[in-house]
Amino acid sequence: MDGHLAAEPIRTRRLQLEPLQVEHASEAAVAVDDEALHTYIGGTPASVDELRARHQRQVVGHSEDSEQSWLNRMLRRLDTAQLIGTVQATVSCGTAGETTAEVAWVVATGHQGQGYAHEASLAMATWLRQRGVATPVTHVHPEHHASAGVAQAVGPRPTASVVDGEVRWTG
Repeated sequence: MDGHLAAEPIRTRRLQLEPLQVEHASEAAVAVDDEALHTYIGGTPASVDELRARHQRQVVGHSEDSEQSWLNRMLRRLDTAQLIGTVQATVSCGTAGETTAEVAWVVATGHQGQGYAHEASLAMATWLRQRGVATPVTHVHPEHHASAGVAQAVGPRPTASVVDGEVRWTG
């Protein structure tokens, strides 16, 4: 892929999507410290040290082989300044030259059902399209109806492909 997209702040009506920083780890660990968030994605909540190490790898902004751009943003409510989740896109160039972005999101349990995932993911997809990334891809557990609604708003449609127990959505 020629060059990398750089994560920039994005502002929506209710959210600030802040480019990931290592310093977000402490605040993020509190926001996503909930087993319920892992019902469909597996795993367990990460500790502050685990998040700090993960963020350290991710803030580089691209894979080691430079084949992917990593655009990780933290979701912060504008009214309370509270960090409530993440939205991310992994951007890569396919064999036919098309650029795709795998978009994913996590919203803290206490903030779910209020449209924050929809708002953040749509803002991320719009930002990507404005930069020439026309094909969003998501992976959604077949029983996670709320995430399916978010995926549909971003633009892709479900396919017959299942990867690690999640339906691949592409447009």
